[in-house]
Amino acid sequence: MKTLSYKTLSVNKESSDKRWYLVNAENQTLGRMASRIAFVLRGKHKPNYTPHVDCGDYIVVINSEKIIMTGQKMNNKEMFSHTGYPGGQKRKSPAELLRKDGTSLVKSAVKGMLPKNKLGAAILRNLHVYVGEEHKHSAQKPEELDLNKIK
Repeated sequence: MKTLSYKTLSVNKESSDKRWYLVNAENQTLGRMASRIAFVLRGKHKPNYTPHVDCGDYIVVINSEKIIMTGQKMNNKEMFSHTGYPGGQKRKSPAELLRKDGTSLVKSAVKGMLPKNKLGAAILRNLHVYVGEEHKHSAQKPEELDLNKIK
């Protein structure tokens, strides 16, 4: 009797095919952009996706200070942090965070969409966010990634 033999491919870190992508964040909505970046960082767009392995791609985000948020969220929304000490609550608007550090808003949005474990921390290291057009990853020849074609 002939039977079909299907084997599930499980990719490990060494056998994963990682590529470099460039994302221009100018006039991109923060949440939509972050969810699509997390999708690519995780490797879910690949046919050999393995959930417990860092098999995603590297992403370089430029112009992170030019993102937009719909409605009045840029001024009215409160980003919460805590120092760990009593009375150590800090609340800032996204506009204040962008003025202080243009990359922190994009990094925190993508971080919130990744797993909350060691794998998520390892995947987040594949994200490189820069203010302005200049970045130091031109030697890797990153390809332009159109986020509108993802998912």
